[in-house]
Amino acid sequence: MRTAPFLSRDPFYKSIFGSVEEGAVLRLRVLLPSDGYVTGVVAVFNKDGAEEKKIELLEEGVTYDGGFHARVCEVSLSKGLYFYHFIMYTVEGERLLLNMGGGRGDFDPNGGMPWQLTVYKKGFKTPDHIKGGIIYQIFPDRFYKAENHLPYPKDRYIREDWGAQPIFTQTDPIKKLGNDYFCGNLKGIEEKLDYIKGLGVSIIYLNPIFEAHSNHRYNTADYMKIDPLLGSEEDFKSLCSAAKKKGIDVILDGVFSHTGDDSIYFNALNRYDSTGAANSTSSPYYSWYSFEEYPTKYESWWGIKTLPEVKENDPEFSKFITGEEGVIRYWMRKGAAGFRLDVADELPDEFLEKVRAAVKAESPEGYLLGEVWEDATNKISYSARRKFLIGDQLDSVMNYPFANAIINFIKNGNGNRFAESILEIAENYPSPALHCLMNHIGTHDTPRAITLLGGEDANGRGREWQSKEQLSQEQYSLGVKRLKMAALLQYTLPGIPSLYYGDEAGLSGYGDPFCRGCFPWGNQNKDLTSFYKKLGSARRKCSAFSKGDIFFLAATDDLVLYRRDFNGKTAVMGVNISQNAQAIKTDIDFSPFTTVFGDSPKEGIVTLPPMGYVMYTIK
Repeated sequence: MRTAPFLSRDPFYKSIFGSVEEGAVLRLRVLLPSDGYVTGVVAVFNKDGAEEKKIELLEEGVTYDGGFHARVCEVSLSKGLYFYHFIMYTVEGERLLLNMGGGRGDFDPNGGMPWQLTVYKKGFKTPDHIKGGIIYQIFPDRFYKAENHLPYPKDRYIREDWGAQPIFTQTDPIKKLGNDYFCGNLKGIEEKLDYIKGLGVSIIYLNPIFEAHSNHRYNTADYMKIDPLLGSEEDFKSLCSAAKKKGIDVILDGVFSHTGDDSIYFNALNRYDSTGAANSTSSPYYSWYSFEEYPTKYESWWGIKTLPEVKENDPEFSKFITGEEGVIRYWMRKGAAGFRLDVADELPDEFLEKVRAAVKAESPEGYLLGEVWEDATNKISYSARRKFLIGDQLDSVMNYPFANAIINFIKNGNGNRFAESILEIAENYPSPALHCLMNHIGTHDTPRAITLLGGEDANGRGREWQSKEQLSQEQYSLGVKRLKMAALLQYTLPGIPSLYYGDEAGLSGYGDPFCRGCFPWGNQNKDLTSFYKKLGSARRKCSAFSKGDIFFLAATDDLVLYRRDFNGKTAVMGVNISQNAQAIKTDIDFSPFTTVFGDSPKEGIVTLPPMGYVMYTIK
């Protein structure tokens, strides 16, 4: 029996779960006692930068269980971000009906907050073919080394000890952080496509591959050239073509908020014959940058002098990146299937819209992903509410809220908090964006998942400590157990799981550069690799993971159990972080079903093993 005045996650109260498309008719229902206390109800919608909109709720004329009656309204809204609440007019005056958490409404003058409603652009589409797939993120210098005879700059420190620890302190002019190269390359990735395909991967996301003078290549030197240690343009085209034949797309890292100071555009070190912005105010690139005292004092990314910031809305820079012959369209014509945008929340709205236009002009199914660490629907940056996911900019974002929720639950428990974190994002994000989220639990910017889950917390300790801290066998075993539980959640929540190269092989390590180690070919954790292959195969075979709704069946201090449903297909998953087996009674009809992990359910009862997991797919 329903007794709450309002519950945003129940279609009885709100006819459309979560976000709504622009122009769609949304029906809201508020449940009230039939005692004459309430004389009227108004829904109040506040849109950023717009006037408040009030809509009266009318008597529905129906009595529900418990003697409750309802007032209802219908509303259709233009695209944008709204926050709404209700005002109750009573015989004693006005009272506010607010969200008290979990979407549940109640009366409380001292607490609560409005509900969020994201209204996305009519016709907002994201690539359907990628939903239900798997992303594999590769840091190119550290994946696999194939033969390469291209000349490269001689001020790079070339490593011959594949698998050794990356350099983190400066020992001589070239042996320093970011300048040690193990020489993984594009041909090496192509040679390992069968291995990647065996993991169920449908998208390879490459960290930057354009010429740059660091192994991470986030300090771009030439957007129109593949870094010579990675290979040639022909190597890139060959990789994309070979991957496509195996059903795998390749997307690139777009680093457009800054360049390197050691680049053809800035040329502070005079490496290039070009006239860079630091060489002359008449440089064709001078307008890209902001100088305070020419040529040595200029705006740089987070104050890092080697990364001069660009003015993305400068007409010449914008055209260079997003124009008909610009960087984005050039590399998509060579085989790229889309871009991940580095620090997308530091890129202006106008520039993001041009990037989207360029990607979609080249391919309507091109995938445009952004790096945003918070809830991307309500983030404020540079004193403005951002518009990443309402249909004019990104397809989706890197899903740090899910990553944090997974890691926190596996390490610390509290299934209710986990479920709330997942449902909040599912409620806030437009459906087209939700189902192509990049669901990671580790990237090039974070400690390796095994280390994070099994090792001691770094707690702000520096690289010296991190370089010496190695997982004990006990910590490593715990990390593997927890990683399997975390991965099962990652692979089965709404969105697309992103596997960071080597996690499936058992790589460990703290933050940069230790999370960027070489893939341990010949020394992989075979049990962990087999687990990921099985998990990936199950995900790819079940359409419930492409666009399925999520419903939590149980959430306790140390357990979560949930289901995904789409087009008559269902999957049921559960994780138990406790040391004891736990049985949960459900009302699910498991016939016919396939057990992927765990013991088969009996009479609707699901038994989760200690520190274990279950997964079933139902036809």
